[in-house]
Amino acid sequence: MNTKMATVVKKVRHRKILENIFGIPHFDLFAIVSYVIPLAYIFIFLIVPLAEMLKIAFTYNGAFSLHWFKSIFSQEFYISPKPQGSLYVDTPQYIYVEGLDFGVILNSLIVAMFVTLLATLIGVTLAYVMYRYTFPGKSIFRVLLIVPLLMTPFVNAYVVKLIFRENGIFNWILHDLIGILPKPIRIDGLVGVMIAQAIAYYPIVYLNTYASFVNIDPSLEEQAENLGSRGFKLLRTITLPLALPGIAAGATLTFIFSLEDLGAPIAFHSASIAKKLITYQIYDKFLSETGYRSPEIAALAIILLALSLLAFALIRKYVSLRQYAMMSKGGRWYVRTVKPKWWQYVIIYTIVLPLVLFTITPQIGVILLAFSKEWSRTPYPRGFTLQHISQIALDPSVRRYVINSITYAFTAILIIVVISVMASYVSNRFRGVLSPIVEALTVFPLAVPGIVIAIGYFYFFASITPKTSVLNPLSVSFNPGPILIIAYSIRRMPFTARSIYAGIQQVHASLEEAAMNLGSTRWRAVMGILVPLIAMNVLGGAMLSFVYAMSETSVSITIGSLEMSKAPMTAYMRDLIVSAAGSAHMAAALGFILIAVQISAIILSTIITKQRYAFIGIT
Repeated sequence: MNTKMATVVKKVRHRKILENIFGIPHFDLFAIVSYVIPLAYIFIFLIVPLAEMLKIAFTYNGAFSLHWFKSIFSQEFYISPKPQGSLYVDTPQYIYVEGLDFGVILNSLIVAMFVTLLATLIGVTLAYVMYRYTFPGKSIFRVLLIVPLLMTPFVNAYVVKLIFRENGIFNWILHDLIGILPKPIRIDGLVGVMIAQAIAYYPIVYLNTYASFVNIDPSLEEQAENLGSRGFKLLRTITLPLALPGIAAGATLTFIFSLEDLGAPIAFHSASIAKKLITYQIYDKFLSETGYRSPEIAALAIILLALSLLAFALIRKYVSLRQYAMMSKGGRWYVRTVKPKWWQYVIIYTIVLPLVLFTITPQIGVILLAFSKEWSRTPYPRGFTLQHISQIALDPSVRRYVINSITYAFTAILIIVVISVMASYVSNRFRGVLSPIVEALTVFPLAVPGIVIAIGYFYFFASITPKTSVLNPLSVSFNPGPILIIAYSIRRMPFTARSIYAGIQQVHASLEEAAMNLGSTRWRAVMGILVPLIAMNVLGGAMLSFVYAMSETSVSITIGSLEMSKAPMTAYMRDLIVSAAGSAHMAAALGFILIAVQISAIILSTIITKQRYAFIGIT
């Protein structure tokens, strides 16, 4: 009797453990595996490399120490309370604008804050215009506003640099043709980085803000109007406060992306001040000290990671506290849009439209640069040629980089889909202690800068693999392919995971339960019922992740550049941009290929998922 009682007590105890930890009432192998595999994968290939980097950064003479952080914060090179240089220099030929130097760390924060402010102003303004007003050409506006999301690493920023040269098209129009400027203005350095980043990232704010505007319960605005609130007062007191979660989410992502961006500083590298940003310093020191596990590099990476995580944590907490902006149950019955007044039409077509057209100039410039013969000493491209595009197809050495990128990205997507389906399923269907942890970890890579992951992987694989292994970055037989695939799968997982999670939320659990009640295993219920129902979400998220994996920069140009014969195309594009001026045309041709891939993925995703937007969020 005592033995039977002990057995019953043991079973009850095991059942409580399963319910508390996994959220399942009894042993379910598929559910447990779906917990263990995502957690193990993210832990091994994200948490452990970061921990390895932490260990190096906090070690001095074999003991725990803050020595490297104290060294960094005590140097004026990294933090300079008194700014060095001048905001601009008035030369006889032109006015040279590059920004003040406050040291590497403060420069990075200042650039990120200004980019966030500028991108937020542009994004919120355009989102409100698109949300509130109906006007001829709105559909064209809608398409143009997404164009800046078509990223081509390095080349976008390089085109911005060409536009704002002393003999660029900006000065050609405003100084040479119209005569508004008394002297040409050359924008370079940190100011150029700010402009390039703000143009690239404002659509993130726009899409998140627009989604928040659309989700506002229209009855709230109607009640305010009934009480006499109109126009700007309605916008200031009702609409904007209700949309703040989306605005804050987009602004925070912009801040993080600006901090981690490496493409713009490399494109503007000819100005020494553009090199004084955290990401560039980590990258530059990594290239010069390859083979040495530098504690200073690790410390800089930890500082960058801490800044990103702080912003990410604050916004997730803020957004979770402000969920009253969502629309009421039952959805919206009509769209609250109005026709603009005559003066609003004037603003839309004379200010908003030129602004939107200006923000797509980098993408237009990439295409023009790819098909032009010359654009280095002239305001605009001259001549037409297919030489750069044909070289991609005909030159085996160039074609190899494209094939490498496609291979790495596609393999990473296979891993992403498997991990995302498992993680999204258990975090949605079960309510154990591990469920919110799994959900948080699938989104966590958004907050980790790519250069931090690259440095972490270098230290991690250099320490755990044999010195002659193809996975050891210090080995002469090193093959960066497997590490790049893992890095892509970690970095781009959030996009697919969130898409799949949203799809699972729309499928009621009773469908799987009915199948299991009829004798089906959970594996068969999930693979035979749930996955087919969310196939469009899986495909849409996978396409988005594939696009971002193809254009991944930080890991590609650090780990990938250690063995250029097996490097992805972005690593080769980096070499072209920093080489002779004529090489930029070849980089633009590769950028054109990336744009074509991104457009194809967006069109297919829109057709398949029947969704107009697949916006980036962190909630």
